[in-house]
Amino acid sequence: MKMNIWLMLICIMLISCNEVAQNDGSKKIILPIEGTWKLLSGTIIEKGDSTVTDYTKNQQFIKIINETHFAFLKHDLKKGRDSSAVFSSGDGTYLLADSLYTENLEYCSERQWEGNKFEFIITIKNDTLIQKGTEKIENIGVNRINIEKYIRVKK
Repeated sequence: MKMNIWLMLICIMLISCNEVAQNDGSKKIILPIEGTWKLLSGTIIEKGDSTVTDYTKNQQFIKIINETHFAFLKHDLKKGRDSSAVFSSGDGTYLLADSLYTENLEYCSERQWEGNKFEFIITIKNDTLIQKGTEKIENIGVNRINIEKYIRVKK
């Protein structure tokens, strides 16, 4: 009798873990953009000048995207012990319509960036995400093209 109860509980647990369902009973659709992404490089084009940053040396930057929100974290790799010390973060909601990815930045360590909307065109090929768009914040004089190349972080 005890064996039947244990067997039944194990079967229920396995079945319940097998499918991801929404509240309405339908299966959840996971968008290809969802996951954790590590920034490899970033190119800023401002007033005709380009600045390329290699995020595989001296610093790291990740972006985490779930079904409704994104968050990003950047820090130096020397644990804040020299002049390269940096830490920044932010998050907010996003919308994805085909290849148009729109971030609504709600919180940011650079507070003047909060409350702004940024539109990017994204392409995803295999484990690579590229986003390109204009970042414009008139009150602080930001008007630039930002191109970022990410790789998906494996589990």
